Amino acid sequence: QVHLVESGGGSVQAGGSLRLSCAASGATYSGYCMGWFRQAPGKEREGIATIYRGGVTPSYADSVKGRFTISQDNAENTLNLQMNSLKPEDTAVYYCATGPAWVTLCSRSVSQYNVWGQGTQVTVSS
Repeated sequence: QVHLVESGGGSVQAGGSLRLSCAASGATYSGYCMGWFRQAPGKEREGIATIYRGGVTPSYADSVKGRFTISQDNAENTLNLQMNSLKPEDTAVYYCATGPAWVTLCSRSVSQYNVWGQGTQVTVSS
């Protein structure tokens, strides 16, 4: 089974940038989606960016569109999230996740993903 480990979280001032990475190891599905999710205190976990295997059809939540970029390296063992123009409301624990997929447009629904990393904290101060 695939194992995911996030890195790159930290603290930054509003307007700054961070880059999150998610290292994947182990067996993967022949077709799969990967995504970044976040959970702020007292809120539900939400999907913010997803991508199909090989970097196909990235999809973004409106809250991060134009500021965040999801990508996967050519070896398909690292998922990245470049976060620019960060806002205090981006403060949350960020998770990467993966799940099997039969279409190349990936859902941002938490229920579609069955393997999760441990999470990394991102804090944006005003």
